[in-house]
Amino acid sequence: MFMGPYRNLVLLAMLSVSASMLYGQRKLTGRPARPNNPNISDTLTNTGKPSAKFDKVADIEDYILESIDRDTTFVDTTLTIYKEYKFNYLRRDRFGLMQFANVGQTYNSLTYNLRNTQAIPLFAAQARHFNYFRKEDIQYYSVPTPFTELYWKTAFEQGQTLDAFFTINTTKQWNFSVAYKGLRSLGNYQNALTSTGNFRFTTNYRTKNERYRMRGHVVYQDLLNEENGGLRDEDIEKFTSGDPEFLDRSLFDMNFENAENILVGRRFHLDHSYEVLRSKDSLQSNKLNINHIIGFEDRYYQFTQGTLAAGYFGQAFNSSINDKVTLEDFYTSIGANYSNRVLGDFYASLGYKDLNYGYNKVVQLEDQLVGNRIKNSFTHFDAAYKKRLKEFYLEAKAGINLSDDFEGSYLDAQVSYTFFDHLNVTGGININSKRPEFNQLLFQSQYINYNWDNQAGFDNVNTQQIFAEIRSDRWVNLFLDVSNIQNYTFFNLEDTVDGVRVVKPRQSEESIQYIRLKAQKEFRYGKFALENTLLFQSSNSADLNVPEFVTRNSLYFTDEVFKKALKFQTGFIFNFFTEYHMNRYDPLLAEFYTQTEQEIGGFPRLDFFLNFQVRSARVFFKAEHFNAAFTGYDYFAAPNHPYRDFKIRFGLVWNFFL
Repeated sequence: MFMGPYRNLVLLAMLSVSASMLYGQRKLTGRPARPNNPNISDTLTNTGKPSAKFDKVADIEDYILESIDRDTTFVDTTLTIYKEYKFNYLRRDRFGLMQFANVGQTYNSLTYNLRNTQAIPLFAAQARHFNYFRKEDIQYYSVPTPFTELYWKTAFEQGQTLDAFFTINTTKQWNFSVAYKGLRSLGNYQNALTSTGNFRFTTNYRTKNERYRMRGHVVYQDLLNEENGGLRDEDIEKFTSGDPEFLDRSLFDMNFENAENILVGRRFHLDHSYEVLRSKDSLQSNKLNINHIIGFEDRYYQFTQGTLAAGYFGQAFNSSINDKVTLEDFYTSIGANYSNRVLGDFYASLGYKDLNYGYNKVVQLEDQLVGNRIKNSFTHFDAAYKKRLKEFYLEAKAGINLSDDFEGSYLDAQVSYTFFDHLNVTGGININSKRPEFNQLLFQSQYINYNWDNQAGFDNVNTQQIFAEIRSDRWVNLFLDVSNIQNYTFFNLEDTVDGVRVVKPRQSEESIQYIRLKAQKEFRYGKFALENTLLFQSSNSADLNVPEFVTRNSLYFTDEVFKKALKFQTGFIFNFFTEYHMNRYDPLLAEFYTQTEQEIGGFPRLDFFLNFQVRSARVFFKAEHFNAAFTGYDYFAAPNHPYRDFKIRFGLVWNFFL
């Protein structure tokens, strides 16, 4: 694994730097940070209230974070209910995701965001990508003094998770940051060990006159899971009945005990620009930037198994399994950005992409020759436009692959208007066409059932979506999207032969209409608050299965004690979704697939939390799923994969300012 031999050394170095920050810590002044503006199609949130004041050294607003789209925010040291939602392995709100039993395992999706501005297929093993840092997940920093953040949380049996981050500006123009996120957790079930690592390094530079700007990052990631295939069918009754003998989950014999999969990736990325034209007339404000991006990423996914599980996957070519697929992705583009105070901001770029996905052999089946490579080099054109006029804001972006063999395009446009300080209305469209996932087009395995080549047989997946959003802190936050999908491509349970489930990729023959309506509102009464998020959704096809209702409701109390030196929040979180044909997990593919054998849902999940904040340190305690023993053992994250039992976990997030 990447970073494997050096993991302890990296963690030790990060902790040493962080410890030095503790003794040199100074206090800051200013308002607490505004959280990053969330993608409303993923989650609806409110920002928190200021919770602390600091002695004057530097303003908290000076500790700046910049996204790939150059949107900026600053460091947030507040304690809010939304920080509780984000205190998890993914470090983001997991509403709409159903966790598996162990930290670092996959998540089952209860809802789907189909808004997409990509025109190329996804790599294999998408169920292993929840904690994979994409280019869009990397942030760049500018800080007046060295800044450190430590995240630590307990796991399940013999493990913990740590995310250590440090950034420094060597000059006002040059910043570096280094971070490492590591996890090891044994889990409560047999053969469920997770061991992951995400190393990130970023740098950004600008000249004193700010004409030249550069941003770059290096990322190494390895995400390892032991796989056990879940509970055996005959043991489901032992779990759901609450049999006292099996409350020790390690006593269950799982489907198999000698398999693991791993996703490994590394990426080198550089983005730099030069301001060719800078107008001296503030009324005209003409600006012209030339931008260049270049990068390379390679990934591989590997599934290994010491002895065959023929009763689970079917017959194989060999007596042991070692399946590996790779992807090499080289990309570069050159573009120009023209900005005018009256006309708005225009951007256009021409790029080149070289993709190489596949295997080192071909497979001859009785009725098909399965190829070994999907290789393509092509150019693509991208454009964007932004314009703000008082309370009116327009944003649009589009792109197209200039290739007959690798067709793809997207269009995303939205317009928003702010009526009052507390009311903003947005509407837009998204149109996307791209090839299905790489592993749906081509996949090879030593298990005979897992070999297919659909490059000629599958058409592009075409999605059209309209969406609307209302945001109001005073009233309610609402989001609606309506999507139409043609040639929807998914993994499906095709048949069951002698107890073996046969899973194949398939394209839907009908157009799918998918509707989502999400509402979010927080009610306050004194020091008490009730935060509610409710999602209603509907699909007209069994090819896209979703629960009709998903809800999360949090009742909590906030106060400050010891002359406001300590702030705390305590309360309960309720999660629930209605029964539906939840997708089943395939550990060889590391993908979810549709099934109509079993409905799952209708069980409540109750958590109790108690969180503290002292200066810039936040401590989190939670009794997870404390209702497990008295509301019934019918909770599953996927068929044959139980959800988590009752567990008390704790951890902290600590920010250091030198």
